[in-house]
Amino acid sequence: MIPEELRIIEYPKLCQPRLLMGFSGWMDGGEVSTGTVKCIIDKTGAHKIAEIKPKGFYIYNFPGSMEITALFRPHTKIMEGLIKSVDIPSNEFSCSEKDDLIIFLGKEPNLKWEEYSNCVFALCEEFGVKMIYFIGSVAGLVPHTREPKLFCSVSDAQLKDTFKHYGIGFTNYEGPASIITYLTAECAKRKLNMISLVATIPAYVQGNNPKCIEAVTRRLAGMLELDLDLDDLQIISEEFEKKISEVVQQQPDLANNIKKLEEDYDNEIFNHEMADIKRWLEQQGIRVD
Repeated sequence: MIPEELRIIEYPKLCQPRLLMGFSGWMDGGEVSTGTVKCIIDKTGAHKIAEIKPKGFYIYNFPGSMEITALFRPHTKIMEGLIKSVDIPSNEFSCSEKDDLIIFLGKEPNLKWEEYSNCVFALCEEFGVKMIYFIGSVAGLVPHTREPKLFCSVSDAQLKDTFKHYGIGFTNYEGPASIITYLTAECAKRKLNMISLVATIPAYVQGNNPKCIEAVTRRLAGMLELDLDLDDLQIISEEFEKKISEVVQQQPDLANNIKKLEEDYDNEIFNHEMADIKRWLEQQGIRVD
C-alpha cells in the first residue's frame, strides 16, 4: 500500500534499479551529499518521478535565538517589497532509465521518521529496488590537497566484502543518529541492502567544497558503473584547491598544521590501503620506512 505522503508521478521502465540518496542537514558538510547527488542528476539527465510531501515532517517555528531558529524556518527571497519565493522542503525522486538508477534528494525530516521511511520503502517496493546507496559528508582531519576519505556502515555484513575493495573503511561511531542510520537498520529487517557512505572532508574549509564533490562523484560513479563526463568538475576542483592553497600560505600556523595533516594522511594510506604494495617492495629489498 502506498502511503498518502508519497506521490508517484511516473512509472519508468527499469530492470534492477538502484536507489541513491542524498540529504541536506546533518551529514551534508561542504554540501557534498546534496552537491554530489545534484551533479549525478544533472549528468545522467534524470527526471522527477515521485516525491514525499513535506506536510507533517518538518518543524518551521522553533523557539530560541535567531541563529537557532534560522536552521528550521523556510528560506524566503523578497525583492522590492515583493515575495519572490518561499522554499518549503522538497523530497524528490528522479530517475535515469538508461542507468537503471533512481536518485533521491531531500531534507532530513525533523518528525515522524517511521512514516517518512515507509515512503522510501514503499517506493522501493513499487519499483523493485533491492540496493540503496546513501552519500554523506562530515568534517574531519583531512587536508584540502588530498582526496576525502570514505567510511561506511552497511545493513548486512556480507556487503563489507564488496566495498572494502574500493578502499573504503568501516565506521566506528557512538552518538546521535541520523535518519540514514534508521533506514539502514530497517533495511536489515526488510531484506533490502543498504550502504551509507560518508566522506570526511577538511574541517577548516567552510561552505560548498567543489573539490570534495568532484572526488566523491567520481568514486560513486565508479561504484554505480555510471559513464559520466566529469571534466568540468575537475577544472572547478583544481581551481578551488589552488585558491584555498593561496589563502593557506598567508597563514603560516595553518600551513604548518596542514603539512602535518598531509604527512599523517599519506602515512595512513601507505600503511593501510597500500599494505600489499608495501609488503611487495619490502620483499624486493626496498625499504619503505
